[in-house]
Parts: sequence; structure tokens; C-alpha cells
Amino acid sequence: MVDDSRPLCRHCGAPLTLSLVDLGVSAVSNSYVPLDKAAAPEPKFPLSAAVCETCWLVQLGHDVPADEIFTGDYAYFSSFSESWLAHSRAFAIDMIARLGLGPQSFVIEIASNDGYLLKSFVEKGIPVLGIEPSGSVAAAAEKIGVPTRVEFFGKTLARELRAEGLAPDLVCSANVLAHVPKIDDFVAGVAEILTGDAVYTVEFPHLLRMIEEVQFDTIYHEHYSYLSLLAVEKIFAAHGLRVFDVEELTTHGGSLRVFACLAGAGHREGARVAKVRADEAAARLDRPEGYAGFAERVEAVRDGLLRFLRQARAEGKTVVAYGAAAKGNTLLNYCGIGPDLVSFCVDRNPAKQNTLLPGSHIPVHAVEKLRDRAPDFVLILPWNLKAEVIRQLADLRDGGTRFVTAVPSITVTA
Repeated sequence: MVDDSRPLCRHCGAPLTLSLVDLGVSAVSNSYVPLDKAAAPEPKFPLSAAVCETCWLVQLGHDVPADEIFTGDYAYFSSFSESWLAHSRAFAIDMIARLGLGPQSFVIEIASNDGYLLKSFVEKGIPVLGIEPSGSVAAAAEKIGVPTRVEFFGKTLARELRAEGLAPDLVCSANVLAHVPKIDDFVAGVAEILTGDAVYTVEFPHLLRMIEEVQFDTIYHEHYSYLSLLAVEKIFAAHGLRVFDVEELTTHGGSLRVFACLAGAGHREGARVAKVRADEAAARLDRPEGYAGFAERVEAVRDGLLRFLRQARAEGKTVVAYGAAAKGNTLLNYCGIGPDLVSFCVDRNPAKQNTLLPGSHIPVHAVEKLRDRAPDFVLILPWNLKAEVIRQLADLRDGGTRFVTAVPSITVTA
């Protein structure tokens, strides 16, 4: 008898029978709790990842509706990371040169956030349009001269843009493909808006790196999918797109930047595509064996962090967290960590300050709070920004504060 209660793959519709990891029940990672609502009931949802053994798309086992996550007061602003801004500027400069973009060109970014990327094109006199569903960050983009439409992107919006006569030379997106529950509608929209040799670029944390480095904290309700080139090529091909180049990036613990075009476009496939395909095949991402043992390695990370924090508490040491990042909230909630083990968290984003972290209810303060009384340890939750954080807090380091990351295992930097 078939178990009809099993979730189905969001791309191909096959039953999801292979579990990658179950992280229990968790609050939505970017739903920061106002101080005056600390006692109010907090919505929590199952958080797990499963593998489709037909198309090999890794995805959430339970979806939270997107409009409950990307709200008008969404708190993630891209511009608070110096390294991410530098990364985005470099991308813009490269694409302007590679595609010969100028004032006659047109660039669209999907999920344009606060205009962090498109402003680099605007500075060069290139017309742009941002598409961003969250009103809070879209307003910030408009203030710096980045025209933005507050809508979710999909095939319907793409048709509207085409009807308005918009034909972009470049459509770009960074870390958005993982964020869309209806991934086929999104990719169909990209195919709808591309014409001729127009290019689509998308960046996403590479599933291969996530598995190798036990980056389970990148699993949270905003990330509906966890992407390999293998799965992305299957989804793109279903909508008339093909991948012609791919870059391996260091961002977010190891990402891919994929370059795609219409199937009949003139772009020749580069050697880097075959290289990544071979790496994924060697890691057996096209077989169940490639996903075996991940859950046990996740448990080892949890146990190691809890041992460290409990020992620090027993020795009277103070531990605070840096970065109210979504990945940090997954880590804290999965490990069951609260203010008894991590006194407070600091973040540069004013929208997150004077709130409580979702689930753990650890208070969030401005970074200056660290200097009221230097802590013994700073737990860096966005471990991908470790070097940037330590550089920002060089005075604390000189004073004896040590820095801790938990993924892929406990590391203490003096």
C-alpha cells in the first residue's frame, strides 16, 4: 500500500522517501521577537530536509508559506555585510565587462533586497529594476535610487514585464532560488523574460559543500531547496534553459554561481560545467549513498557545541554571540541553547536590535554592547563571515577575547 501522507518533490512530484536530516521543531529564523511580545505564543514548525531520489532535489519536508516569512518587516538587509557588498560590486564590474553592458542595456535583479547589488549598475548609468517581495528592504532600495517592484517573482509577473516591453540583457539573483517554494514557476518566469542571448545568473550555497562541511545550519524555513548543479540543470532543462558556465565561490561556505540562457542561445558551454558535474558525481549526489551519515555528523556538531558551552559556564566564563543570522537561529534552536548558555547576541542591523532571537529568546543588542564588559568568548553564528567579524572586533581580541565557531566542529581562535 502506498503511503499517501508522504510529501512530494516540489519539482518532479515523486514521493520523498529519503531523509537527509531532521532538526526537530523550530521558529522561523528571521522572525525576531519584539520585547513586548516575549510572553506571546511563538509559531514553530517542523524543520527537516529530504532528498528526491528521482531528480535529486534536496528540499524541506514541511513548508511554511512564503508570505508568512517574507513580510513587510522582513529583517534581513544585505548591506550590513562588508564582504558581501565587496562580492556584489565585483560581480557587477565583471558582468558589465563580460556582457558589454552600458546605458542602452537593462538589468533585472530578482530578490534585490535593499539595492546592495543593483546600485553598482546604477552608478555606471545602466538602467535597472529590482524585484523584491519585502516592503521594508524595497523601501531602502528606493531611497538609494534603485527602482523596485514589491512583488514575488514568477511566470505571471514575467509575462507582465514582457507585456510592458521590458527585455533585460541580464537577469541576476543571489541566494534566491533556494528561497522559492514553487521553484518551477520561478524558473519558468526566468525563461519567459529572457530573449535572444540574454543571460541569467544565480548564486546558491552548494549542496556538495553543505554535506562535506556539515553546514546543517543553512537549513531553515526560508530555504525551501538545497541545490546541486545536478538538480538545477534538470529543473532548468524542463523550462528550456541550459547552463553554459559555472563559478565556484567561497561565499556562504562554498557557493556556485550558475550562468544560464535559453536552450537555443549562442553561448558555448565552458569547461567549468563539466568539472562541477564530475565533482558531484564523485560525491555520489546522484545516489542515496551520497547523503548517508549526514544526520549523525550533525548530532556530533550539536554535542560538541553543548559540551563547550556547558564547560564555559561551569568555569564562570561569559559567552555571547555575534550575528543574529538565520543560520545561527537554526543552530541555537536545534541545540536547545538559550540565555543560560549564551548571555546575549549582538548585530549591526538596527532592525534586529532590541529584539529576542526566535525560539531561543536570546536578547539582541548593538555591537557596542560587547565593549561594556568584554566577554571571554564570542560565538560567531555567521561562521562564513568569521574573518570579517574578528577584524571588526580586533580590540576585543587584543584584550583576550577568543572567538568560537561550531561548524563543522568547535574551533576556538585566540
